[in-house]
Amino acid sequence: MKARYFIAMTAALAVSVPAFAADDGEALLKKSNCAACHNVEKKTVGPALKDIAAKYKGDKEAQAKLEKKVRAGGAGVFGTMPMPATGKSVSDGDIKTMVTWILQK
Repeated sequence: MKARYFIAMTAALAVSVPAFAADDGEALLKKSNCAACHNVEKKTVGPALKDIAAKYKGDKEAQAKLEKKVRAGGAGVFGTMPMPATGKSVSDGDIKTMVTWILQK
C-alpha cells in the first residue's frame, strides 16, 4: 500500500518539476533585469525570446552556447547592439534555468 503512494508521489513530482522550472525561468528573467531588453514575442532592444529559441532549435550545443553568451555578453548574432555581461549577482544555476526556459519558447 505504501509503495503505491510512493510511486504516485514520485510520478506527480516528475511531472510538476518542469512546470516549476518554467515559472522560475520567467521570474528569474524579470528579476535579473533581462526583461528590460528582451520580450517573449517581439524584438525590443534585444531579440525576442521566441526568435532566440527558433534560431537554436535542434542545436545540441544551444544550452551551453547561450549560457556562455548570457554570462559574458557579446554582439553580432542578432544585430550590432551588444548585450552586456550578466553580473555576478546572477548565479550560473539561474542562468541555466533562464536559458532552459528560453529554449522552450
